[in-house]
Amino acid sequence: MLQYAIKIALTATLIVAIAEISKRHSGFAALIAALPVTSLMAFVWLYADTGRAEAVAELSGQIVWLVIPSLVLFITLPVLIRWGWGFWPSLLTACGLTSAAYLVLLPLLRRLGVML
Repeated sequence: MLQYAIKIALTATLIVAIAEISKRHSGFAALIAALPVTSLMAFVWLYADTGRAEAVAELSGQIVWLVIPSLVLFITLPVLIRWGWGFWPSLLTACGLTSAAYLVLLPLLRRLGVML
C-alpha cells in the first residue's frame, strides 16, 4: 500500500509542478512536460513491480507508436485557440480528434502485429 501512495504522490507532484511552473515560464514547463518523465516513471514502477526488463522494452516500444496519434492533440489545440475558439471547445475538439486518430491507428497497428 505504501508503494502505491508513493507512486501517486510522485506523479501528482510532477503534474502540479508543471502546472505551477507554466504560470511563470511556459517554455520551461513545456520542456518538462515534453520529457518522457511519465514514461520513465512507468518503466521504473513496472520494473520494480515485475523485475522484467522485457516488459519495460515492450511497453517502451508500444509507447513509440502511440505518440503518433497523441500529436494530433498538440497540433490541433493551439491552432483552434489561435483561430478564436474558446479553451473548452478547443480542448474538447482536440481530444475528439485525438480519440479518432487512436481509433484509426490502433486497428492498423494490431493488424500489422505491432500492438496486442
